[in-house]
Amino acid sequence: MSNFVTLLVEDDVFQREVLADVLKDEGFEVIECTTAESAELIIASTGTELQALITDHNLAGKMSGAELAHYARRRHPHMNIVIMSGKDVDDPMPVGTAFLRKPFPPERLLDMVRE
Repeated sequence: MSNFVTLLVEDDVFQREVLADVLKDEGFEVIECTTAESAELIIASTGTELQALITDHNLAGKMSGAELAHYARRRHPHMNIVIMSGKDVDDPMPVGTAFLRKPFPPERLLDMVRE
């Protein structure tokens, strides 16, 4: 699974480190961000090498994970997108976006990113 680049957006340091380790252990290249605004800059500056976005819904800053997902979908229509949250999300999500309820087993995240 080399060269599968995943953008991970999570403002909780511990959760981000754990998720990044899980992904890296499976051969994913991981770019880590703490805010949707910083992720937006990465999404805007990358091409097809960015293949997946994993984002928490509730992020520090002005933009939610769902808003970031809409932005990413417009820029990269075929990108795998997973939104994570510890609670239900009422915001509309882009077509083809997966929702993952926290807590979850690492295998579930890996399955969703690969889909």
